[in-house]
Amino acid sequence: MHSVEKLSFFEQIIKYHFKKKDLLITALTHPSYNLQNEGVIDNYQRLEFLGDAVLSFIITDELYKYYPKEREGELARYRSVLISGTGLAKYARKIKLSDFVILSEAESKTGGSNKDSILEDVFEALIGAIYLDSDIVYVRNFIKFVFDDIEEVLRSKLPSLNPKGQLQEFIQQKLPSYSIDYILANSSGPDHNKSFVVNVLINGEILGTGTGSSKKIAEEQAAVEALGYLNMKQ
Repeated sequence: MHSVEKLSFFEQIIKYHFKKKDLLITALTHPSYNLQNEGVIDNYQRLEFLGDAVLSFIITDELYKYYPKEREGELARYRSVLISGTGLAKYARKIKLSDFVILSEAESKTGGSNKDSILEDVFEALIGAIYLDSDIVYVRNFIKFVFDDIEEVLRSKLPSLNPKGQLQEFIQQKLPSYSIDYILANSSGPDHNKSFVVNVLINGEILGTGTGSSKKIAEEQAAVEALGYLNMKQ
């Protein structure tokens, strides 16, 4: 278990001071510690459940404000990129969380404090603990502090959400004389539930086919397939 001084040092890092220190300790406690220490029954699992929902809400709210013209499908993709597991582990490391996770001796010896899966869980538990200790305003401030600037972070990752742009860039750099054409191959179903099939032609050759509930989605899937093919050829 951490000393008061060590917990205080962690609070300085995250720029939040807990009124209820037991919430912070619970958020940092891995289930393995319970098994090793009889009588210790609390661990981060319930807080993780809460923190996951709080984080998703705040990120969703921020995206809704940042991108007022984007459809819900695009917003969902942006959210997924921001709060994916590996992304959360990166933010956990940013606040030195691996130095403060409370583990059993056995889990510590296997490097548990630096495992992505554990860091992701503890990061979400920390969010849940801050929420219970304060309110949604403080949690939002913490999340924006850790993410720096949500819009900027997302912008840096947008290329992975834009396969058509990636394909265009690939062709311009590697095959500048080649053309790119997206051709609607088929559409079916009623107006409220259509399905589209699109082929992408590179210099007249079909290198990718995509299917989706809109032509845009089908084109993106076709671009992903074409990128995969072209990258294998490199």
